[in-house]
Amino acid sequence: MTVSRTICLGFLAVITLGTLLLMLPISTSSGEWNDPIVALFTATSAVCVTGHIVVDTATYFSTWGHALIAILIQVGGLGYMTATTFLLLLLGRKFGLKDKVAIQQALDREELFGAQNVIRSIIATTMIFEITGIFLLLTVFAPQFGWGRGLWLAVFHSISAFNNAGFSLFSDSLVGYQGSLMINLVIPGLIIFGGIGYETIFEMYLWMRDRLLKKPRRMVLSLNFKVATSTTLILLVVGTLAFFFIEGRNLATLGSMPMGTRILTAWFQSVTTRTAGFNTINIGDMTNAALFITILFMFVGGSPGGTAGGIKTTTLRVLTSCTKAILQGKEEVYIYERQIPLTLILKAVGVAVGSLGVVMLMTVLIAIADPEMDFIRIWFEVMSGFATVGLSTGITAQLTAFSKLVLVATMYIGRVGVLLLMGALLGDPKPTAIRYPEENLLVG
Repeated sequence: MTVSRTICLGFLAVITLGTLLLMLPISTSSGEWNDPIVALFTATSAVCVTGHIVVDTATYFSTWGHALIAILIQVGGLGYMTATTFLLLLLGRKFGLKDKVAIQQALDREELFGAQNVIRSIIATTMIFEITGIFLLLTVFAPQFGWGRGLWLAVFHSISAFNNAGFSLFSDSLVGYQGSLMINLVIPGLIIFGGIGYETIFEMYLWMRDRLLKKPRRMVLSLNFKVATSTTLILLVVGTLAFFFIEGRNLATLGSMPMGTRILTAWFQSVTTRTAGFNTINIGDMTNAALFITILFMFVGGSPGGTAGGIKTTTLRVLTSCTKAILQGKEEVYIYERQIPLTLILKAVGVAVGSLGVVMLMTVLIAIADPEMDFIRIWFEVMSGFATVGLSTGITAQLTAFSKLVLVATMYIGRVGVLLLMGALLGDPKPTAIRYPEENLLVG
């Protein structure tokens, strides 16, 4: 039982438990036993923090069902190892070497030491952001729905946003709040911080603390921080401009909105497209150009160590830097005056190629099972599931049972990661002393 197998089986165990609980009559608003496929799809979507739905979450599930979905989102957002380790810490269990290695691999950390403090910091950070989101969202929901209902809406949407899940208790997601400045700032803010990675948040806090305290020796920001923040900022700006200009003439989406609302909506979709799954416009009404742009942004996703999916911003940066180096005739890859090791380049290539292979395979399977569906919409659904985004053009509920199960597998693979899943299936690599001769190959 390797660490990768423990993590993969742990996610499967949580999904199985969530499926069984969502099948109970108490979980549905009708009080009847739930359809097993609906329960499995919803549990997988919640644990994998995707947001894909085959039924209307707001009306199909009861209050107990909503609470269970929120719990599954929280566990899935933290990650199986983080959630279980935190419970073990509460029970007073001591950390062994295997526990430290598991946390190191689950959070993609370099060091083994300090694992307990990292878990505590992650839990504290999550609570701070989600509680802050609750109080801010309460100013919008409480006047409209009253304090009781408004508080529950604020809690659910704050958890869903910070964990980049995209589940909503409104049948039209957040379309009704297109012009709300608070919603368009708080929800994207939670999504960005949840998807940028805990390590980046920790560094940001320490850097700001040193500046506020005016310490003579300030910390040096890591390469991971610089790449994650700069790439995220670039994608947010490019995404906002792309949606604003591409959909600006589409009367079914942004074209009929006032200028202020149009800017807010373009900004909101730029943020949520890469990982979260909330929407303030009908995705099915978007043009093919905008759908394709959305697919590209979903494939990139968020940053490592956070609640987002996709190949991650750092992978994109490494690949683009490799391309730049080749075009300039260089043999080394540099980012911010730091050389990138070959092992990291190989990992980035493996993540990108493996992810693209999974998306292609799942797209073909659904296209065979549902030939009447438009290809770009099938591609959109698969990419949304793999990148744990949850956006949909509206065809998810119309898919066959086989296609829904394909999406379930896609969401699971996207959450645990291609490399981690392959490590779980193949086992840890065995060291070898064999070295083969080098030979050139024609490329390009």
